[in-house]
Amino acid sequence: MDAVRLIVTSRRALAAGGGVRELLTEVWQAQALAQAIGSRLAVVGPPELRGEALGLTELAGRGCGVLGAPELGPDELRAARLTELGETRPVLLHLGGLLGEVGIALVGLASSADDEATYWQCMEAIDAADESRDRVLEMLRKLTSRDEALPEREAG
Repeated sequence: MDAVRLIVTSRRALAAGGGVRELLTEVWQAQALAQAIGSRLAVVGPPELRGEALGLTELAGRGCGVLGAPELGPDELRAARLTELGETRPVLLHLGGLLGEVGIALVGLASSADDEATYWQCMEAIDAADESRDRVLEMLRKLTSRDEALPEREAG
C-alpha cells in the first residue's frame, strides 16, 4: 500500500479515539509508520533528504520504544504494509499532519492520565513526535529550496 493511504488510515484511526490503550496503540502505529517512511526515504529518497530521513527513523523509533510495542496481529501493523512511497512532497505533508495529530492526542492523554508512569510516558512520546515532525518539516523546506533552485540551474 502506498504511504499516503497508510497515513490517511492512521489519521482516521487516531481520530476515532477510544480508550487510553487504543489511543496509545494508534500513536505507536503512527510512529512505526513514520519510522518506516523515514527508513525508505533514507534509502531511495532524494539525496538531500537522506540525513533528515535517517534522523526521522531514529526519532520515530524512540517514540515507539517509549510506548512499548502493542499486541498486534501479523496483518495489523500498518508500517509493514508500506510498499511504495509515491511522490515525496505529499507523503511528507500528510506525515507532518499525522505527527501533529499524534502530539495533540498525547497531550490529551497526558492531561487525563491516572498515574504518573502514563503521564511521563506520554510526555516522552510527545517529545519524540514533535522532533519527528520537525524533521519532516525540515525535509519539506529542503525540497522547496531544491525546487526553487531548479529554474536557476535550467536558465544558466
